[in-house]
Amino acid sequence: MTRSVLALFLSTALVHTLAGAPAVQSADDIIEKHLAAVGGRAALSKLTSRRSTGKVTIGTPNGDISGAIEISAKAPNKARAYMKLDLSAMGLTDPMVIEQKFDGTAAWMLNSLQGDNQITGDQLLNFQNNMFPSPLLTYKAQGSAIVVLPRENVGTKSLIVLKMTPKLGSAVKMYFDPDTYLLVRTVVRFSTPELGELEQVGEPSDYRDVGGFKVPFLLVNATSVQTVTIRLEKVEHNVPIDDAIFVKK
Repeated sequence: MTRSVLALFLSTALVHTLAGAPAVQSADDIIEKHLAAVGGRAALSKLTSRRSTGKVTIGTPNGDISGAIEISAKAPNKARAYMKLDLSAMGLTDPMVIEQKFDGTAAWMLNSLQGDNQITGDQLLNFQNNMFPSPLLTYKAQGSAIVVLPRENVGTKSLIVLKMTPKLGSAVKMYFDPDTYLLVRTVVRFSTPELGELEQVGEPSDYRDVGGFKVPFLLVNATSVQTVTIRLEKVEHNVPIDDAIFVKK
């Protein structure tokens, strides 16, 4: 289970209205309003890194496991997540350390109890497509296509829906709040060697201002086999991050 948990989370780590009757908007109109809502295209283009720390809880058929998490991202698309999970509820004294690394080319899942595995296939392609701080900044240059889909009702709201299809890798449906243009849901289907094809639903929320940028401090990513809930406590931008942390040693 835990071998693929971070890949399920990070591969779709994208992240990041009209009153009355909805008017017809182009994909570019929606994207620009979203980028403006989270900080503005010009300011976002100057972000070079982000480091986030907090707590993670993984819901599994065998019960929940929790611990600390640190997520690092560096332009153009390097990513690392480090988790130290408490397994005492399962009768184990040693914590499980899971580290996922993507150096811009290769990706690895490192697990202190289950061994190391290289990430390939759809998940690797999705890492390559996940440009920091947002793939929406440069999607045309990356060769992705985006179309506007009919609105969908989620709860009590009719959400704006875009579908982004990269040249390679998984297509992603992105749902935006029509009042704020913040991203509130993502849906992606991809294949893993261990679990086959999965659909993951991501729900970022609790957006807070961090140095002029709106960042979701609550991230919930769910599939049919697990739910990962991340509650961030601290987010830092443009901090020095050594490229070595993204490379498998």
